[in-house]
Amino acid sequence: MSTPRIWTIEEANALVPQLSSLIGRQIALASDIERCWQQLVDAVQSPTVTPDQLIELARSGSELARARERELSEKIAAYEAGWRDVEDLGVVVKDQRIGLCDFYGRLDDGALVWLCWRYGEPTVDHYHGLEAGYAGRRPITAATRRQLLN
Repeated sequence: MSTPRIWTIEEANALVPQLSSLIGRQIALASDIERCWQQLVDAVQSPTVTPDQLIELARSGSELARARERELSEKIAAYEAGWRDVEDLGVVVKDQRIGLCDFYGRLDDGALVWLCWRYGEPTVDHYHGLEAGYAGRRPITAATRRQLLN
């Protein structure tokens, strides 16, 4: 495993506009995938099958069902690629549904922490311990800012 990138608050905040754009697209695409899924269910007319069974029925079904399945597959592939693009920036995606992302940060005592950002927030204003999770988020105060390596 490679050594993770350690971010400063300034570096993380500089990435927020790009992240906002990328993740906004991802969240919109997720809604579009849900819409396509429902259209596929409607085209196959079998709402009680498993997802795998539905895809198989669509691939062997009407032209409409096959077209819906292709559209859904393309959107899912784009969605997966979009999250890889986010992760390729060095960001750790914690929750795709809400656009929750973390950046490794380090306190002046050497402890690693997560600098925590959620889609819709204007800046990275929270952090938490590596094991604390979203519920353990604390605001980055002036005192905390002095503790973080910048």
